[in-house]
Amino acid sequence: MIHASALTKHFTTRKRTVEAVRGIDLNVEAGEMVAILGPNGAGKSTTLRMLTTLLLPTSGTAQVAGADIRTQPRQVRSRIGYVGQGTGSGYNQRGRDELISQGRAYGMSTDQARRRAEELIASLDLSNVADRRSSSLSGGQKRRLDIALGLMHTPPLLFLDEPSTGLDPQNRANLHEHIRELRSRHDTTIVFTTHYLDEADQLAERVVVIDHGTIIADDTPERLKAEYAGDRITLTFDRADDAKRAFGHLMARAESARGTHDGVRVVLEVDGGSRLAPALLRELEEADLPVAAVEIARPTLDDVFLNLTGRSLRDAAASEPAATQEVPA
Repeated sequence: MIHASALTKHFTTRKRTVEAVRGIDLNVEAGEMVAILGPNGAGKSTTLRMLTTLLLPTSGTAQVAGADIRTQPRQVRSRIGYVGQGTGSGYNQRGRDELISQGRAYGMSTDQARRRAEELIASLDLSNVADRRSSSLSGGQKRRLDIALGLMHTPPLLFLDEPSTGLDPQNRANLHEHIRELRSRHDTTIVFTTHYLDEADQLAERVVVIDHGTIIADDTPERLKAEYAGDRITLTFDRADDAKRAFGHLMARAESARGTHDGVRVVLEVDGGSRLAPALLRELEEADLPVAAVEIARPTLDDVFLNLTGRSLRDAAASEPAATQEVPA
């Protein structure tokens, strides 16, 4: 469904060149659900905008839904849905009218467009505001309308750029359910960017991590967590001396080589923490180092990003400015 090779995008800002995307290779098979993670300015949105023909690449090529993004942009646009970060609805248009017009633009009959619009209005909790002008809607309501517009023609390939931004937990859950239903009923290929790590973990069967314009990891969530982050076992002792002795004892074990010690706590990063913990507790008990409390935490995708880049994705996303995208080089 997507085959991108050596895609790059450079921008000129304040007389200097910003390399927003640096040679991305990406293949997505039909029916896949792929999440793209990375902080602001990593190149996620720029990559999506190139794949959807909204930005011309500086170099590189891509085939999207069987059409070339450089030479066949109209064919690409007719075969995809795209929900960007900005508001897509008209300022003075009513939501229901916008949806019907969108369906008609994609070749649906008026009756088909009305039926599809009603489905999306109900699914995305827009019933009470569908006949209001877009300018009067709240940020979350506008976001749900944008998503409905992107889903209107039930495209075989759907791009979602930060789809849950501005949604409350209930509407996020409704959106997730609609995305799953869209995929199961129509085998839709879905590529989405997100800062919500739980969203990527729950929805995607494959996660692509982008940082500084390049792909640094690409695999299933479980494999990424197994390869780049282990289970975390936190052992708490009654005395700091016991914790220090236990830390030295455990670090001597080859399979427990990763860990930290702070006061009365010892934190280990291991593979298969639930299976390993009982043996560790028995061993410490035999060494007269009884554990007062134990906690086992499964790794998250943020742990993966932290181990790949040395920083938390949550912190990086909150602190880094987005790359300027105004003047292409």
